[in-house]
Amino acid sequence: MLSNYLGEFLALATIHFLAVVAPGPDFAVTIRQSVRFGRWVGICTALGIGAGISVHVLYTVLGVGALMHTTPWLLTVAKVLGGGYIVYLGVSLLRSKPKSTLDSEPAAAAPDAPQSLGKAFTTGFLTNATNPKATLFFLAIFTTLISATTPLGVQALYGLWMCLVNALWFVLVALFFSSNRVRLQFMRMGHWFERTMGVILILFAGRLLLSL
Repeated sequence: MLSNYLGEFLALATIHFLAVVAPGPDFAVTIRQSVRFGRWVGICTALGIGAGISVHVLYTVLGVGALMHTTPWLLTVAKVLGGGYIVYLGVSLLRSKPKSTLDSEPAAAAPDAPQSLGKAFTTGFLTNATNPKATLFFLAIFTTLISATTPLGVQALYGLWMCLVNALWFVLVALFFSSNRVRLQFMRMGHWFERTMGVILILFAGRLLLSL
């Protein structure tokens, strides 16, 4: 049965991955935690971010499922708004400018006093779970990419996949940015990466809106 939703899953996984790898609050917090407190704190922060996704997945899946079955016209409106939000994300990335440091922190900041792994996990969890842009993003992708006939169980598997991808990506970020030298090099060239992701998001949103 799952093979029937392979195309839907691949589209969802692609757009989600592009959004995950584009630098944002989660990215900034993971780097900050890794630089200030070390590799293990960065990894626990990343796992917290992955867990935070479950909050958005839960209310999005349940709320959108009810919306799909009761008021189809609202679903169309949500798809338009969702597509518009993806365009907004793309335009924001296209306007990215070079940065010399992250959040104006000193380039060679020394590690701070140790932070507990539990607190690091909580920091990551709250960073993602309380991010209003994440709410809009999940509403956007679930309304524009998932069919009204897709079972909730399958949608839950989509959500689990996104939690795992988020956690894995930010674990890699924590490992990679443990070095200040690597971090500074990325910040010099990162705006080109963001602009490329912006173009891809705009093209994807355009295709979605034209299909309505």
